[in-house]
Amino acid sequence: MKKYKVGLSFIGMSSLLLLMSPLANAAEMSNMDHSSMDMSGMDMSGMDMSGDMSGMDMSGDMSEMDMSGDMSEMDHSKMDMSNMDHSGMDMSGDMSGMDMAGMDHGSMSMDTASMQGGDAPADARSSDYSNGVTYGQYDKPVMMGSAPLWGVSVGTLGYQFEDDQIDFEAEGWYGTDSNRVTLRSEGSAQTEGDKEIDSLTSLAYWKPLGIYWNGEAGVAYNTENDKSAIMAGIVGTAPYFVETDARAYVYTDGQVQLDLGTAYEWRLAQRWIVRPEVQLTAFSKDDTDNGITKGFNELETEVRLAYETLSRQLSPYVGFSYASALGDARDLRRQENVAVDSSSVTAGVMFWF
Repeated sequence: MKKYKVGLSFIGMSSLLLLMSPLANAAEMSNMDHSSMDMSGMDMSGMDMSGDMSGMDMSGDMSEMDMSGDMSEMDHSKMDMSNMDHSGMDMSGDMSGMDMAGMDHGSMSMDTASMQGGDAPADARSSDYSNGVTYGQYDKPVMMGSAPLWGVSVGTLGYQFEDDQIDFEAEGWYGTDSNRVTLRSEGSAQTEGDKEIDSLTSLAYWKPLGIYWNGEAGVAYNTENDKSAIMAGIVGTAPYFVETDARAYVYTDGQVQLDLGTAYEWRLAQRWIVRPEVQLTAFSKDDTDNGITKGFNELETEVRLAYETLSRQLSPYVGFSYASALGDARDLRRQENVAVDSSSVTAGVMFWF
């Protein structure tokens, strides 16, 4: 048998060539132009794409690319897909583990007009939302708060047995929830003797100042001193549902009258109500001809027990009232032989509609 000996130099050269061949292939792939490669028929369902693809250029047409395989381990954070055509891509596979945190969606565009079937016609809906349907005899619909309404409220219409007089306080209004015109009158009418009627009547503009408070401004006339005045006031609900009103009257002679009132409704049952009321009157200067002194002149209080009937719009009541002169007004009334304190049982009705 013949034996062949191979030199060490040949073996070393062969090994060196085997080691350099992968490096040569990698260099050749890196210089390869992939932009013109046709991958439309390539099945990539079984490809392992879990490696680093940060430098991969996917700007070509990949409309036929099948991505139904498992791409849960694929790193998309550095992939450039800005020019990629996704219109025909099949993405029905499992993508639950796909990391899209680093994907740039800023350059993605969606043609919504084509998705919705084109732009809507200019006359798709009329400006008043009628769609061509007439309103008939009731005209156009309006919001409840913007419709002009009217109302009448009578807070006091009762008889005082001790003084033989009828007390009244009534208000009527017309307008909306934002702007109203109000007509208000309060006073008393004597049932004996000369049957005088003393009243303070005002015509004012009413407007909300906030959630719980409303403002009033207008003109007034007082039959007791036969003078007209400019009126301004604030009416609303204080904390704990206390009805509060404050009105100032500036008369033509410079006299200023301030009326402060408060009331509270305490419900004993669904329809039984106890209603206490307090009112203070003050003036800015003396007017002895009309029995007026500077400062607080009179305190009036009343407690009523009322029962609401007829959908709570009518409330008969019985009560007890007490009135007292204050400050210098007490001395002035004594000089004129007028009682400084008075009390009486009252009975009457409150209603609104």
